Formats: sequence, structure tokens, C-alpha cells
Amino acid sequence: MIEVLEYDPAWAALAAREIDEVRAALAGRIADVEHVGSTAVPGLAAKPVIDLMAAADDLDAVARDEDVLGSMGYRRIETGMTGRLFYRREGAPVAYHLHVVAAPTWATRNERLLRDHLLATPADRDAYGRLKRELAGATGDGLEYTRGKTGLIQRMVDEARAARGLPLVDVWED
Repeated sequence: MIEVLEYDPAWAALAAREIDEVRAALAGRIADVEHVGSTAVPGLAAKPVIDLMAAADDLDAVARDEDVLGSMGYRRIETGMTGRLFYRREGAPVAYHLHVVAAPTWATRNERLLRDHLLATPADRDAYGRLKRELAGATGDGLEYTRGKTGLIQRMVDEARAARGLPLVDVWED
């Protein structure tokens, strides 16, 4: 079952605390870390998963020292996406995802662009929330749920990229 909840204002504080812990743990290895994803958008329904994205000058340095993340409960998951390290930490009331990406790609990351678009465009935020609730009610398959959101996400990211003069790219990373 896929759980999509109404926005919880506590998510911001949970994310801020986790960002502080990740910054401290990866000091010297990351340049920045932000709260991205649906839980970063007030008013948006979301799965109870806080997504964080960190910019690293050297992904290999983070990978070599990922035992520090392991001590925090994060485990690395191979996603097949290039240019990214992905970690998950189970927790209650939320789980955490940490996406570590190459610093030179930071400004053009789709996750950050989508978050900012949703913050600035309430109609798209609401449409996205409705779609997530509909898909969650129709399927228990995570991949089907994710693929079902892709068309709307692609449109919104295309709008965000075009507004910044960035080239359009496929949001579905293999």
C-alpha cells in the first residue's frame, strides 16, 4: 500500500534537524544540502518520506566515507542513476532519502526545480497532490505509482527549466 498523507507542518522541522545532522556528518564532503520533494512544499500531500539533496564536490569521497552515514542509520541503495549516491534511513514518523549529487549539477537538478515550481504555482501543487492521492488509491505498486506521476512532473519541470533558459531533459533517470 502506498501511503499519501495531507501536508504536515512538522515535516519542515524534521527536515531542518536532519539537514543539520547530515551537514555535521559530511562536513568537508558536501557544499550544500536542502529539503526537496513533496514534504518540502506546504500544502502538498506526500508520502511520509523526507527527501534531502546534498551537493558534493567529490562523490567518491562521500562513498569512501559513507560509514558515517551508516552510523546514522542510512543505507546506500543502488538505483542505477548516474551521478548520484542514494541513501535511505527508515524512521518514524517519516523515513529519509538522501540524494548526493555532483556540485556542478546542483543548480539544474530537476528535484530542486520542481520543488521551487510547486512552491510558486499553487494550481500545479494542488493538481499534483490530487494525482498522488488518486494513484495511491489505485495501485500498491511503487513503480506504477512513480511512472503514473511522470507525465505531470515532466510538464512542470519543463516549465521550470524553460523559465530559467535551461535545456529540457527527461525527468525519468535510468
